[in-house]
Amino acid sequence: MPVIDLLDLPVALPPIAPVIGLDLGEKTIGVAVSDGLRMVASPLVLIRKTKFTQEAEQLFALMDGRGALGIIIGLPVNMDGTEGPRCQSSRAFARNLLRLRDLPIAFWDERMSSMAVNRMLVDEADMTRARRGEVVDKTAAAWILQGALERLRNLPPAEG
Repeated sequence: MPVIDLLDLPVALPPIAPVIGLDLGEKTIGVAVSDGLRMVASPLVLIRKTKFTQEAEQLFALMDGRGALGIIIGLPVNMDGTEGPRCQSSRAFARNLLRLRDLPIAFWDERMSSMAVNRMLVDEADMTRARRGEVVDKTAAAWILQGALERLRNLPPAEG
């Protein structure tokens, strides 16, 4: 299965099945999961980047354990809407996952997600810089996933 458009994701999944959200960082992969009805995203875990096959094994184990059947990956689009090297890296990550497992994967524009999460963690949670470093990527993954879920939930009936 190729990477699909986010709006095609509901058709590619059963009506009730969680999805995983990913925030691909340089050193870690933030992972979030939705509930089965795909209403709420929750931060799950950080996967430390080592070798791709190990990262994929950890991700697939998380998916299997939660019954998740799809992935939404944050796409770090530049502020002007162009795609740079980080987008290419995210797209390559998705292609590599598809070589290992046939599953629906879609992207969601993650512009400013980490900035928004950092601001929330400082302003609302009064979290220290050290503690933020431990949670920002998985919280950003939840932010990305929640944005995509809300977009899917607000589709007109003909599109959903």
